[in-house]
Amino acid sequence: MNKLRFASKKDTEDKSTGLVWKILIADDEPEVHTITKTVLSNFEFENSKLEFISTYSGEETIKVLKENPDIAIVLLDVVMETDDAGLIVAKTIRDDLNNHLVRIILRTGQPGSAPEKDVINRYEINDYKEKTELTTTKLYTTVMSALRSFRDLITIEQNRKGLNKIIEASRSIFELHSLELFAEGVLTQLISILKLNHNSMILKQMDGFTIEKDNGHFEVVAATGNYKNKSFNEISTGRIKDLVNQAVTNKASFFDKNNYIGYFNTDNGKANIIFMTGCDEINALDKHLIEIFSSNVSVAFDNIYLNKEIIDTQLELVETLGEVVEKRSKETSLHVQRVSSLSYFLAKEYGLSEKEAMMLKIASPMHDIGKIGIPDSILLKPGKLDDKEFEQMKKHAELGHDILKNSKRDILKAASIIAFEHHEKFDGSGYPRSLKGEDIHIYGRISAIADVFDALTHKRCYKEPWPLDKVLELIKNESGQHFDPKLVDIILNNIDYIKQNMDIKI
Repeated sequence: MNKLRFASKKDTEDKSTGLVWKILIADDEPEVHTITKTVLSNFEFENSKLEFISTYSGEETIKVLKENPDIAIVLLDVVMETDDAGLIVAKTIRDDLNNHLVRIILRTGQPGSAPEKDVINRYEINDYKEKTELTTTKLYTTVMSALRSFRDLITIEQNRKGLNKIIEASRSIFELHSLELFAEGVLTQLISILKLNHNSMILKQMDGFTIEKDNGHFEVVAATGNYKNKSFNEISTGRIKDLVNQAVTNKASFFDKNNYIGYFNTDNGKANIIFMTGCDEINALDKHLIEIFSSNVSVAFDNIYLNKEIIDTQLELVETLGEVVEKRSKETSLHVQRVSSLSYFLAKEYGLSEKEAMMLKIASPMHDIGKIGIPDSILLKPGKLDDKEFEQMKKHAELGHDILKNSKRDILKAASIIAFEHHEKFDGSGYPRSLKGEDIHIYGRISAIADVFDALTHKRCYKEPWPLDKVLELIKNESGQHFDPKLVDIILNNIDYIKQNMDIKI
């Protein structure tokens, strides 16, 4: 074996941040692992130490890389269990694992078996070294250079992800979660550009907040690091709460030691606050960059709130119209809300996208809008309808469709489908068009079972609520007849969740 040659290296002062750079040593000779670790034992990059992971075969190396996608460098031997094991690993990393961030440094004790020029041309590696040339200094320089490249690629990748999230928020500006997506993108961008740590959050001022210190209520819109998945009450220690209130009182952004508190006022009277830690090393140029970025963010927040106001108005109108129908028929307005929630749940479990599921949730309160055209003598009749009356009642499906069909708005288009098809049956025996199976739009199929389930489990003017076991028996028996079998299975398999969230009293 061609041994690594190394010289002594003075100990360096430990300024470790607690973060580590993962280095994978892939070599079938244990001595190579020992020597490499010894040479790099005191190595630090940006005040962070190295963490060494050892593998001794190509197969083991690939397994470890799958489990540790954050590995920064692979010091990869060419010859392990086979003469080209290392080359196979290099190709697998790039082609199969699709990992283009990790730096691959190919090391060989037999350069004749894998000529440098040929290997560099054929494989996406980052460096090629003969083991005999890796002295202490050379190994140090090689690892330092590779880590710098890895750090820069990570920064670029974080930038790309942040931009993608902001672009995604722009594209889906009319979705309910666009504010959250945009806020998360803002955080990612700032952290990446300024190389901050990952403890940061964005707060949204809720309605009723005043500039008085003790009268404000905040909601966390997006957060990273230690703040992720926590409420503002959990996060707001005395110091953080004081800084946030200072920003609100002064209506201004500022730096405080290692913290940045960004204040963004909007034309509609709301305010957003960005709180970020780890800013102690930000220079004047970076601070100016934040000011420019913050100015753009303020405009974007204004646009998002404006669009959100439009969406909320549309939702309120849709829900109000649905409630008008329910109140006219002497039913509780909670019916449309429960059908809406159940429809969303069924849509997600069925496999619809978030966008489609939200569309169904928003539009479903309009399912009975056509009842506006049904006479009170029929609509409010406490007993069973006779055949003639029932034929008149059935017209509400087509009436609802006619009311909404000419709209160019996606929500009302969806509501038109739901109104038209929520009384169709899976076996083709429904009305008004006797559609069958998947010829019935998925919105219609979901609304049908959600409407019936809620109607049976709650009191109506003409009946008392059914016991849940009787409702489930009917739902099960109607699988493939009235209802889509897949939707029946979803209800039966998730009844405990539905009971807790649909306000069903047993």
